[in-house]
Amino acid sequence: MWQRLNHGYRILATGFCFSVFGIGGLILSLLVLPVQRLWIRDVGQRKTAARYLVHRSFKFFIRLMRVTGVFHFDFPDDAELAQASGKILIANHPSLIDVVALISLLPKADCVVKAQLFRNPFMRGVIQSTGYLTNADPDALLQDCSLSLQQGNTLIIFPEGTRTTPGTLQHFQRGAANIALRSGCNFLACLIHCQPTTLTKQEAWHQVPAQRPTLTIAVLQEFDIQPYRHQDSSSLAARQLTRNLETFYHQVLINHGTT
Repeated sequence: MWQRLNHGYRILATGFCFSVFGIGGLILSLLVLPVQRLWIRDVGQRKTAARYLVHRSFKFFIRLMRVTGVFHFDFPDDAELAQASGKILIANHPSLIDVVALISLLPKADCVVKAQLFRNPFMRGVIQSTGYLTNADPDALLQDCSLSLQQGNTLIIFPEGTRTTPGTLQHFQRGAANIALRSGCNFLACLIHCQPTTLTKQEAWHQVPAQRPTLTIAVLQEFDIQPYRHQDSSSLAARQLTRNLETFYHQVLINHGTT
């Protein structure tokens, strides 16, 4: 009986948390960020302030999910992540809240968002104000990413391009490698682990597991990309770098028993 009550409570608590997330996005878009635009005239400073506001908002959301008992969170390298600057943070992507958790740990986070999110009424204003990068123009994306990294931001990229099916690793796309080779910035490789799995691509928000899940984000290593920049062909270098990253993550997931 207690287990059924606890499971029912966590379904309600999960719905409450996601409602808060959606309402919070609207409040930021319609009230807070427009006022911020009135007070901060410089575009660059305004984007920096908006990103920090999102960072603090996501930190609050993670705390809310922890307090309500929806999730356990384990961030053993939070101090190192908070100091990360001018690096490309790459990670596997098992859960819907991966990017929220990462931004909550990174005061100067930048990320590439899908163009379709600009049509999302809950997030459109936030994305426009923060200046998060969009994949709508692939030709301009490499230059935009390089500029963001030069400004000291930490660029979040999921090389798989989408959430993965539990127990599998999709083929990596070459976008992350192309950005690294163009910018000259190293990868900060991280592992995201969620046990038991929840909020995957195949699961709706209300499909809550029987036990409270734990989301862990750990730094694996800094991945030096400089040797790849000395190759004659940039396309061959990108393919080789992508292949090595994929092999590296595949072995990491095997060692952690997730694939």
